[in-house]
Amino acid sequence: MLDFVQKRNWYYLLSLLVLLPGVISLVIPPGLKPGIEFSSGSMFEVSFQNTVKETDLRAEMSTLGHPEARVQGTGQNRFLIRTSVLEGSAEQTPQGGPQPLGEQQSITRALFTQFGPMLKDDGSLATDSTGQPIPWTVQSSAVSGTVSREIGRKATLAVAAAAVGILLYITWAFRSIPNPLRCGIAATIATMHDVVLVMGAYSIFGKVFNMEVNTMFITGLLTVIGFSVHDTIVVLDRIRENRQRYPDLPLHECVNNSILQTLGRSINTSFTVVLSVTALLLIGGVTIRPFLVVMLIGTITGTYSSIFVASQILVTWEEGDIPRLLRRIIPKRAPAVVEEG
Repeated sequence: MLDFVQKRNWYYLLSLLVLLPGVISLVIPPGLKPGIEFSSGSMFEVSFQNTVKETDLRAEMSTLGHPEARVQGTGQNRFLIRTSVLEGSAEQTPQGGPQPLGEQQSITRALFTQFGPMLKDDGSLATDSTGQPIPWTVQSSAVSGTVSREIGRKATLAVAAAAVGILLYITWAFRSIPNPLRCGIAATIATMHDVVLVMGAYSIFGKVFNMEVNTMFITGLLTVIGFSVHDTIVVLDRIRENRQRYPDLPLHECVNNSILQTLGRSINTSFTVVLSVTALLLIGGVTIRPFLVVMLIGTITGTYSSIFVASQILVTWEEGDIPRLLRRIIPKRAPAVVEEG
């Protein structure tokens, strides 16, 4: 029979090695590249009929007075452009699409003049009532600095509240077994393990692939927290059942048996979620991509942490691994010899 618990120190080491690059990336500014919701700015999407290169579009934005503009391809000749705050906003036109006003309108017209006809969201040519091509933005939005700071504060509070809620709920739910607080702390540590890993991975993606953190990222992170806790509770609940059924069984064996009994379910559930998320990543739109990336990473690490982190912490705590390790690292000093005479 496989003994997962016996190798728990190797799992801790693996987690440390996986978490370390992300933590280092988070420490190096900017830890996470903020999207428009978390930093003031404007964002609009344009689509062209002719072939347009991303480098040419970025150069044109610089010519128009926005060298800070970030240009990201979202499809064939379709680009998402983010700049500092532009004057004007988007409103609905009689034709049914968002038409930019003010400074954004000037930029869109300049892009129209430089690169040719523009397309609507459905791929049709943007024209006026006479059939003549006109400047067009697929979508447009802007966020002020005050709003972005408020969104960031509430997002942080949401994650913190979720962690506290998990600790309290699991402690209460497992009150029928000895030391229920340990279950709550173990589940919370496993959840924070997943959160840090996802944030670290996204920090690296932001530096390498220019991926930004937006509200979809926060939505995905909260979903991952829920998924991770659900998977952890399944394992902990089986541990509780086995402890009540076999009270004389050592915790080491009880935890290992519980992992083996729930292993197939955990892997099968996560595998189906990974398949679904991967399919959506391949065919889904750019707007939900941050959510899907977080879900893909979080689903995998959530399954890992419920088996190899949360349950192992219970055994580590019960058997006093940490005090024993500290005694090895910091040996007791020998008593001083007092010479007589």
